[in-house]
Order: sequence, then C-alpha cells, then structure tokens
Amino acid sequence: MALDHFDMALLDAVQRNAGTSQLDLGAMVNLSSAAVNRRLKKMAGDGVIRGTVAQVSAEMLGYALTVITEVEVENERLDLLDDMKKTFLACPQVQQCFYVAGECDFVLIMLVKNMDQYTQLTRELFFESNNVKRFKTLVSMSNVKTGMLVPTAD
Repeated sequence: MALDHFDMALLDAVQRNAGTSQLDLGAMVNLSSAAVNRRLKKMAGDGVIRGTVAQVSAEMLGYALTVITEVEVENERLDLLDDMKKTFLACPQVQQCFYVAGECDFVLIMLVKNMDQYTQLTRELFFESNNVKRFKTLVSMSNVKTGMLVPTAD
C-alpha cells in the first residue's frame, strides 16, 4: 500500500492520541472528516493500523519494576523454540518478546509488581522449562523512554 503525506500525518496524529476526533484530525491534516474516516478505515483494513489501545500507567496498577531478561536456550529445535514463544506470549507480565541473533536467543521486557513476583516468573518461565540454558536479568532503574510510536517522517 502506498501511503501519501496525508496518511503519514494521520498516522502520526492517531499514534499520539487515538481518541482525537475525526473532525479534529481533518483540521490537523487539512482533510474533511469523511476523507479522514475513509483513510483510517483503509489503513486498518490493509493492516497498517493494527489496533487502537489506551496507554495505561503501569505504576498506577502496581507494576513498579521493569525487568529486561536475556534468555539463552539449550536447544534451537524449531518445536522447542515455538513452545517457548507460546509460553512468553501467554504471560501477561511479558510486554515485549524478541527472538534475536547474538549472545542470547530471546530478550523479554517484563512488568512486575516486585522482585518476589519476578522470582516466581523465573520459576515458571525459565526453571520449569527444559530448554533454558541460562538467563540474565537487568532491572531498570529508570524508564527513560518507552513507547511504541513508529516514526512517520525520515
């Protein structure tokens, strides 16, 4: 799908605040609200816009710690890797999971309420798995920048 400057401006605006009315979006990008509606629907239908979500404060819900965990697997058989991916996908504390090249195989970004919760998760996700060779834990002292905004301008 080819995206023009109107589409890019709309994507930038809705990433920053998906609750902005189509009338206000139209005023921002110099389009009618009907044109905004058509473009947003097309981009959603084409998979450019994958969903609309609310950003919730982790701290306000008691998730005080962000933990980054590097996981090295014992065996890289595809079925074992797929099982690990399914396990990580099913865990609500795992916010992001990356299958990576390099010294480790997975990098997980996790939100936990406290170290006791993280310790319990290590048992469930790593120690009970027969395919985790080792894992390394990094605890964030300050979340300087977090987010999922995709750049819309070069």
